[in-house]
Parts: sequence; C-alpha cells; structure tokens
Amino acid sequence: MNRRQFIQTAGAFTIAAASAPGLSLGAAEKETVTARHLPRWRGFNLLAKFVKRPGGNPPFREADFALVAEWGFDFTRLPLSYLCWTDPNDWLKLREEELKHLDEAVALGGKHGVHVNLNLHRAPGYCVNPPKERLDLWKDEEALAACAFHWGHLAKRYHGIPNERLSFDLLNEPSDLPEETYVRVVKRLVESIRAEDPQRLIIADGLRWGNAPVNGLAGLGIAQSTRGYEPVQISHYKASWMHGSDTWPEPTWPLKLGENRTVDKETLAKERIQPWKQLEQKGVGVHVGEWGAFNRTPHKVVLAWMRDCLALWKEAGWGWALWNLQGGFGVLDSQRGDVEYEEFRGHKLDQQMLDLLRQG
Repeated sequence: MNRRQFIQTAGAFTIAAASAPGLSLGAAEKETVTARHLPRWRGFNLLAKFVKRPGGNPPFREADFALVAEWGFDFTRLPLSYLCWTDPNDWLKLREEELKHLDEAVALGGKHGVHVNLNLHRAPGYCVNPPKERLDLWKDEEALAACAFHWGHLAKRYHGIPNERLSFDLLNEPSDLPEETYVRVVKRLVESIRAEDPQRLIIADGLRWGNAPVNGLAGLGIAQSTRGYEPVQISHYKASWMHGSDTWPEPTWPLKLGENRTVDKETLAKERIQPWKQLEQKGVGVHVGEWGAFNRTPHKVVLAWMRDCLALWKEAGWGWALWNLQGGFGVLDSQRGDVEYEEFRGHKLDQQMLDLLRQG
C-alpha cells in the first residue's frame, strides 16, 4: 500500500466508523477535537511496540482494536520505542518495514472507530525506564535533533489523517526537570511536527513523571496528559520495578499513611484534580494517559480506588487510558490471585473491572 492509498483507506475507515451506529461511545458523541477541548476518550494502552524485542516486534493486533470498540471504548494509546523502527547505530536511518506496522495501527483505529494516540515512550535521548540512552535529550543537540526528526517524519507520514482519529503524545513521563528545559524541548518538537502538519493534535505529558501540569506550555496550542497512579502505595504495591514497594504494608482504600495523613477521594480531588483544572482554565485540554493498579494489590481495594478515580475524572470531563488491556494492570490475563476470572475467547477476563470501566 503506497502513501496515497493508505491515506485514502484510512479516510474511508473514518467515514465508515463515524456512520456506524453504536460503534463506540466516542464515535456516537462526535465531539469536535481541539487541543483546548479533548473528547472524553476512554480506552487502553496497547504495548506491541513498547520495548524493542530481540528478533523484531509483531504488528499491532486488529483483535485488540475490535475488542476495544466492541466493549464501547474509543481510545488506544500506543507507547512506542523508536528503536523498533530505527537503526541503533544511526538514529536517522528508519526501517520502512517496521513503520508500516504503525500505518496498519492507524488504519485499524479508523476502521473500528477508535482514536489512536502515538507516544514516544522511548525517544532518542530519553526513556523513563532503563536502559539509559547513550545521549541526553535534555542536554545534547544531537539527541534533540534526532527526536525532532522522528516526529517530523511521523507528521509528514500521517498528514491528512483527521485529529478525530489520530494524535501525537510527544514524550512519556519527563522526570523532575526544570520547567524551562522541558518547555524548550517541547517547543522544538512541536515546531518539527507543525512544519509538516500544522493542524496535528499534539499532547505533552506533565512534568514529574506526568503528574505536574506545565503552565509554561499553556500558550503553545497543545493539550496535556496526566497520570492516575496516585497513591503509588495502591497502584504499585509489590511492583518489582518500584524500589521498596515489597516492604509497604498491604494497602486499603482509603489509604492511611502514617498518623496524620489519609488519602481518599477528597484528597485526590484536591491534589490531583484541582491543579489540572486550573491549567484547563488556560485553554489546555487534559487527558489521563495512563492509570491502573498492579496485580499484587488486593482486588477489592483496586476496584474501590478505581471507582473513585473514575468518578472524579467523569466529573472533570476527562478521558483516560488504562495501563494496560492485557497484562498485570489490565482486564485480560492480569494474573491476580484473588479474582474469579471468566473464560473469554482464550483469555481470563476480569469482568468486575471491565464492568466498572464501562460505567466510567
């Protein structure tokens, strides 16, 4: 399929999806998509290109997009490692056979009425997860130029796909950086994208690993993505990659932390909703790009906490994307020890969690 055929096919999928009755909650609402006003997109992170696998990564599965739509959701965030389509010795040399997998994912989103959000989880010069990149995106011009090149290529590649179907999420979870450093990098990436596609919907993650709104980006005409992992004593209890989490006491909800602090729904509203609502008042759309709880947290605690999070985001008018669809945070094959799973097309389905998500 050449570029023109791809654009035409994706456009045809979009028309079909928009006209299909009851295809998904988001498709039915037909909201205008702008960086100032994001639809309340709800869905899942899909991880086929999350990390580079030895021997190559498989393409995204159409069954996942179809299932997201079948369940009434309308959003997929695709966390991507640039190494999946890049020569590790030459960051400007791209492998077309791997990039075609992204083309297919964008087209599948259009076919099934599911928005596709492309995110550089590992970008040239930065990833929140190990191993560390050989250059530093925040300091090295070579890394920043390479990152801008990748986003410029993707913008050119998908020029003409409407924002209702596709958006770009620049960098996953920037750390505790000076705001001016992050703003400088984001501006460079936005310029690269807009040079190829001035109308593309762009989203930037908040600082402090996605948790802090970035007021310095408010005038740039882009949206921002927050996280839903607070308190981490619930979301990351006994997670192997979270240092010390194996020593935390078994969590409850509400969560008591020491003698003088309890985290509950009211606490989350004050500390996790209000700062982002203030950003929203400056004309910045907000979406919860990741959230969920690892499979070691007691299921009843997870569901109680999730119910309050969903209620807060629904009241705020924000959408969300669970990490993940299938796996330790998800509704399929999560391997929790205290769930009575239902058999579902060869998978183990957490029906209680799915029912809760569909209400949110």
